[in-house]
Amino acid sequence: MFRFTDQLNQTINLEARPKKVISLVPSQSELLWDLGLQAELIGITKYCLFPKQMFSTVQHIGGTKKLNIKKIVELKPDLIIGNKEENDASQIKELQSSCEVWMSDIYNFDDMYKMINSMGEIFDKQQESIKMVTELKTSLGEVFNIFKKQKVAYFIWNKPMMVASNNTFINHVLEFIGFENAFAHLTRYPVVSLDLLKEIRPDVCLLSSEPLPFKERHVLTLKEQLPNSHVLLVNGEMFSWYGSRLLHLSKYLVDLNLKKATL
Repeated sequence: MFRFTDQLNQTINLEARPKKVISLVPSQSELLWDLGLQAELIGITKYCLFPKQMFSTVQHIGGTKKLNIKKIVELKPDLIIGNKEENDASQIKELQSSCEVWMSDIYNFDDMYKMINSMGEIFDKQQESIKMVTELKTSLGEVFNIFKKQKVAYFIWNKPMMVASNNTFINHVLEFIGFENAFAHLTRYPVVSLDLLKEIRPDVCLLSSEPLPFKERHVLTLKEQLPNSHVLLVNGEMFSWYGSRLLHLSKYLVDLNLKKATL
């Protein structure tokens, strides 16, 4: 018997190491794949797009907030991996009545590292998880504080306009790489007005590719309203996916040329 505690302080009891796992979160699906658990993954969401081989070969079990409960139960997983923010609490509770569910709850890199190490322990991939955490710390260290307090607004939605603010993983990433979140005085994902944006006057506006895929027309529209702000599209995965995806953050920021554009 194996006993583990998840990040919501819930106890998970397993008779053996999981051989059939379902992941309910894109970033965690990618992480499990990158830890070498390709054979164990039997179910992922329709939003688990990367890596492409995983998306095309592993069975889909609905969306992150609209899971196909019947299909999941029929697959008889040994373990389900979910997340407090990404998944619907009522659906998770329903799954817990018939399956073991390990839940993550991630707001910063320390939470992420603990989650990765927990996956290593659960799946007997400690060597791989330790190596990944070490590589993440080294890679992320390359982009620590590179933006030197540029005031930023990070948009996740357009109508209404919504931004990422305090108490979110996105905010932690922004602050780690040196930005000052213009809406850090607010919580989670607030709706903001154009008047408030004009009053705050962010140096940089980042329009995320998820959950709403912003386009160039949105950049032009916002630039008209905030002519003194640098407005650009960004890959939301690089700011909101916790796990192996962040191994690519340093190169992404260099390729984006964001630092040069904002200094």
